[in-house]
Amino acid sequence: MQNNEITTIDEYTAGFPPATQLILEQLRATIKNLVPDVQESISYRIPAFKYHGVLVYFAAYKNHIGFYPTSSGIDAFKEELSGYKGGRGTVQFPINKPIPFDLIEKIVTFRVNENRAKAEYKQK
Repeated sequence: MQNNEITTIDEYTAGFPPATQLILEQLRATIKNLVPDVQESISYRIPAFKYHGVLVYFAAYKNHIGFYPTSSGIDAFKEELSGYKGGRGTVQFPINKPIPFDLIEKIVTFRVNENRAKAEYKQK
């Protein structure tokens, strides 16, 4: 299946080796456990999660998992993310090292609260 034909996260995940699939499934489950009513989609050809707007994206690469919690999600956890490669709105978690799911939970929770506050502000 060509990457531009992928329409679900299950299809996206299936295109990777089993060890990478496991990481992607754990990452997805982490997000869904924190935000049960999150909306899943494929956007920019990678898994996307929306809750009152864009929440986070992630993607798998040969040597790392790209995690995209927007620039505010990176800025808020700059110190804790300092040991990882990254840039504005992105961080790279090496596949050959334990994925910091506890930190990912903190970032997702931060983004949920941020998006919820924006949505409440817009309703006023």
